[in-house]
This record gives sequence, C-alpha cells and structure tokens, in this order.
Amino acid sequence: MTSRRGEIRIGVSGWRYPPWRGHFYPEGLVQRRELAFAASRFSALEINGTFYGLQRPEVFMRWAEAVPEDFVFAVKAPRFITHEIRLRDAETPLANFLASGPLCLGPRLGPLLWQLPPSFRFDAALIREFLGLLPKDTEAAAQLARRHDRQVEGRTATGTDARRPLRHAIEIRHESFRTPAFVDLLRAHDVALVCADTVDWPRLMDLTSDFVYCRLHGSAELYRSRYDDADLARWAGRISAWSEGRPMRDGDFAGGENPADTPRDVFVFFDNTDKLHAPDDAGRLMEMLARGPHRAG
Repeated sequence: MTSRRGEIRIGVSGWRYPPWRGHFYPEGLVQRRELAFAASRFSALEINGTFYGLQRPEVFMRWAEAVPEDFVFAVKAPRFITHEIRLRDAETPLANFLASGPLCLGPRLGPLLWQLPPSFRFDAALIREFLGLLPKDTEAAAQLARRHDRQVEGRTATGTDARRPLRHAIEIRHESFRTPAFVDLLRAHDVALVCADTVDWPRLMDLTSDFVYCRLHGSAELYRSRYDDADLARWAGRISAWSEGRPMRDGDFAGGENPADTPRDVFVFFDNTDKLHAPDDAGRLMEMLARGPHRAG
C-alpha cells in the first residue's frame, strides 16, 4: 500500500450566522472579519450564498483575499439549476454561474456542490446529460463561461489564471438514487457522491471519484442535533480509511464493491448550524484526527 495520504479538510457550511456572534465569533468582531476568523480555524468552508443567487466577480475576489493561501472554498451551485429548472436545459444557466466569478477564487476554488431537492427522482438520461455538461478543469470552465447570456452581461469573469482540475460533487435526497446505475454514472463522469449524514435522506458512501465529500447535517435531527464523541470517533475512522486508501465498509452502499482502494482527499462540512453546534463539532473532529490513528467501524 502506498504511504501517500489524501488531504483532509474539515469546515462548516457557510459562515455568516448572527447567533454565532459571541459564541464562535468573539464578542465585538466586526462582520467583515468573520470569514477571516473562520478561515483561521478551518481549512475549508462551503459558500452558501451562491445557492440562493448569482454573485459578482468582486465578491469572489474579496472572499479569496480574506483567507490563507492554502485555504479552499467549496462552492454550492445555484438552486435555479438544481431546484427550478431541475437540471434540464442547463447549459446556459451553468455558463452564467461560471461567469459570475467562481474562477476568481483561483487556487482556492475547491469542489462545486450540486444539491438536488428531496422531490428529485433518479432519471438516468437526465443525469447523464447534465453530468456531461460539467467542465473537468478551469480552462474548460472558462470556455463555457464565455457562452453566458445577457443575465450576467457586464459583471462577468470568464478567464482563469491557470489550468487546474475542477471537481464536482452531487448530493441526492431521494431514495430512487439508491441504485448501481446512478453510481456507475458518477464513476463514468468522475463526480463524487456526497455522503449526507441525516435521517431524512439516503446516506450512501460509494466512492465515485478521487475525493470524498461529506455533509454532516445532524444524524438525529436535521440541521440541529449535536455529534457526541462516539459519533465523531466513528467519522474519524471513516475519514482515516478514505484518506489512507484502506477499505471502508462502515456504511450503506448502492453500487456494490467500491473500486480498488487508493488514498483520497476528503472534505467534511458540518451543516448542523441551527443550534450553534457546527463549529464546535468540526473542531472536535479535527482534534480527534490529529491524535489518530483511527479505524473504520
């Protein structure tokens, strides 16, 4: 087995939560400094604002300037694509999203997250067509961004400072996706299946790309429940196995056997934000992994 390990990045979903002020954020910290403070505690964060509407290039530039050089953002794709048009005729909306500024993050641009709604059922032809649109590197993303329409005219950034791989992860929330056909499609297009920890949706752990993407929403109560030490120890075991390229069978799988074990980068984001637990849980998991090693199961 190779001695190489995948990179582990742990963070939270979003960072602008007023109840966190005086709890996670120090008393008196001004709002414009909250991102820098969160980035000093975690190595990655999910950007949530991009889900609710297209941003501007200057916003992405400010975000990039506020964080360390080795920091990474995961960017949540617009709900217009996933929830409103539901992946149909998505090429131009995808171009608009890419033109709105994510490439301005440069080396801080991490995976793009595609979160499907709970009512979205598996449609093999539709998923195949959409996955085929997703650019695999930043140069391909820039080329697609140049095909934007008038919606973003005058506020675009359609270039890239370097050619880098561009990762994609898709989160499903309907039981119809629990099928090998879906797993096979993701593997064919090198797109990660998000492992979403919640009692509300399927929690699948099939490996479909060279990285793993986990969203911990609260395993008992969506967005609210805290992870105790036993929960976190179990996740530490899974994360260690994935990053070290060891077999990981502690979970549910839709596609049968996982591919040959190889070290993978792992992204973990805590989304149990409603009760202020996310920053504390993320910090405790980081401490557990730092003490390592951990065994899955």
